[in-house]
Amino acid sequence: MSLGSIYLKLKQRYQHGLRPLYYMEKVRPRILDTVPMENTVNDACELHVLTWKGDWLNVIWMLKSLIHFGEIDYKLCIHEDGSLGQYEIETIQKHFPAARVIDRGKADSDLTHRLRGLPRSLEYRRQNPLALKVYDFSFYLESDRMLLLDSDILFFSRPVVLLDRIANVEYKLNSFNKDWTNGYSIDHSRVSPTLDFRFPELINSGLGLLHKGVVDIDQCEEFLGLPDIMSHHHRIEQTLIALCASKSGFEFLPGEYDVHLDDFVIHHCERHFTGPIRHRMYSEGIRHLVKQNFLESL
Repeated sequence: MSLGSIYLKLKQRYQHGLRPLYYMEKVRPRILDTVPMENTVNDACELHVLTWKGDWLNVIWMLKSLIHFGEIDYKLCIHEDGSLGQYEIETIQKHFPAARVIDRGKADSDLTHRLRGLPRSLEYRRQNPLALKVYDFSFYLESDRMLLLDSDILFFSRPVVLLDRIANVEYKLNSFNKDWTNGYSIDHSRVSPTLDFRFPELINSGLGLLHKGVVDIDQCEEFLGLPDIMSHHHRIEQTLIALCASKSGFEFLPGEYDVHLDDFVIHHCERHFTGPIRHRMYSEGIRHLVKQNFLESL
């Protein structure tokens, strides 16, 4: 490796300073010293999250912070994108013994069969791991309600509104957090007038409630025909989920759930540490939880 390459790697590694690196590499693994969360058996709702080799520890932090502060016992379904090894899968299973961990190989077999005759969907899922959030979450859902979660979220107190909407059997809308900027792969101003339903801007698919059947796989095949929907690799799944949620009926979660790039707000119940601020998940989020004796409370 050349000196230039070494310099670039070091620059990238330390670009946000030492604190995020310390909490990511030295403190983050301490979650593995906490006891398993065994009683995740309530089928009134099922939590679904996608993980890979770079963030499986974050998933454990995210789930344990939600289960602890939310005092919930909902079922868990954890999807791996094919990059996890046996150690990572066994460790996740150890900490959530009642969870289903969906192996990518089995999922590929199941979904290839389900998507037969849907060429756009089949090719999209084959090429893009994020497509698992669309097709696999819906296919493997065993409850009437799904709590869809990204791995870059931490909870600091009970998410009251979110959990109340999940628990309220009369609540029929889908509900997600609001994004900090446009996160769709389509031109909203161009496509929205062509739809026969209201399609809000800024739906973020990282945290929210979906009802069973809302993400209709056959409907997604049609949506994949919208102009330019395949134009942005990381935004297609969010666009599809937002379209499905809007078509079925949607409202945003309150403002405290919004994705934002501003300073850490200590009294908010959660924070979604999206890409530009991912380093703050360690230097602010995990650091705050550690200072509040979160690890000791588990």
